[in-house]
Amino acid sequence: MTPRTDAVAARESDGPAVVSWRPRVVHDAAPVDLALAEKAAADLLAALGQPVDGPDMAETPRRMAHAYAEMLTAGAFDFTTFANSEGYDELVLVEDIPVRSVCEHHMLPFVGVAHVGYLPAERILGLSKFARVVDHFSHRAQTQERLTKQIAEHLERQLAPRGVGVVIEAQHTCMSLRGVRAVGARTVTSALFGALRDNPSSRAEFLSLTRRR
Repeated sequence: MTPRTDAVAARESDGPAVVSWRPRVVHDAAPVDLALAEKAAADLLAALGQPVDGPDMAETPRRMAHAYAEMLTAGAFDFTTFANSEGYDELVLVEDIPVRSVCEHHMLPFVGVAHVGYLPAERILGLSKFARVVDHFSHRAQTQERLTKQIAEHLERQLAPRGVGVVIEAQHTCMSLRGVRAVGARTVTSALFGALRDNPSSRAEFLSLTRRR
């Protein structure tokens, strides 16, 4: 789901020039019913043969409901950008941004890191917002492929850069804890737009920096 953005401009106190732009990024989602989630969790655990009526697991359904609500609820944030007054035109890359999300197929977590970069045009992004964007889109049930593309599309749409790239490396507990039980296997996905996709040298620079480990 595409997040809603409520635009707010910040202006200099002594003049009309816009120095920063702070659209509010809000995820439109259905409201969370914790009481209903707790009952459903209790029913699920009981159906799986777990002793939810015993003293050791009496609080487990409540904790389970709150844990999933925390993992699946995206907080709002200000997507703060600034005028590119220096005319900076080289790659900006933020590496190793933590990723914590939930696989929609088994509702099990996947964790890893994201590397996010762009080639600036008229505006530059506040550095902390890279992590905010990743965190915002991570708080929902999804696939890693969709998460990678959503982050890149949001940056392209809101920042209008000359190019944007996102690489995510993650380990999926639906692979390591069940099924094939491939402990240590990493899934790597990428989404590239603009010059970082179409220009061979820019593409090579971005991918070499994100893969140098």
